[in-house]
Amino acid sequence: MSILTHRPRRMRKHEFNRSLIRENLLTTDDLIYPLFIIEGKNKREAIESMPGIERLSIDQLVIEAQEIVDLKIQAIALFKNHLRQKNHTTQMASFKEPLET
Repeated sequence: MSILTHRPRRMRKHEFNRSLIRENLLTTDDLIYPLFIIEGKNKREAIESMPGIERLSIDQLVIEAQEIVDLKIQAIALFKNHLRQKNHTTQMASFKEPLET
């Protein structure tokens, strides 16, 4: 058995390799903030299934986006509102009918 006289640093020589083996680090650069858009002005609607998240009209979205920038979050994901009552009637009828087995 050979004894090492020095500590090999081949895995730490390059920044890319160091980034692969270092401890996990979570920063605001890793975050994506979801924003949900609705039609209208000065509207905020709570989303029941996601506490703390709201659907926002464009004017409110701009205000929220400024707060997100101030928090140094670099990415935003925008989602539009899909209301079922705006669907075509035939789509609604097919949605309500049970599947044939």
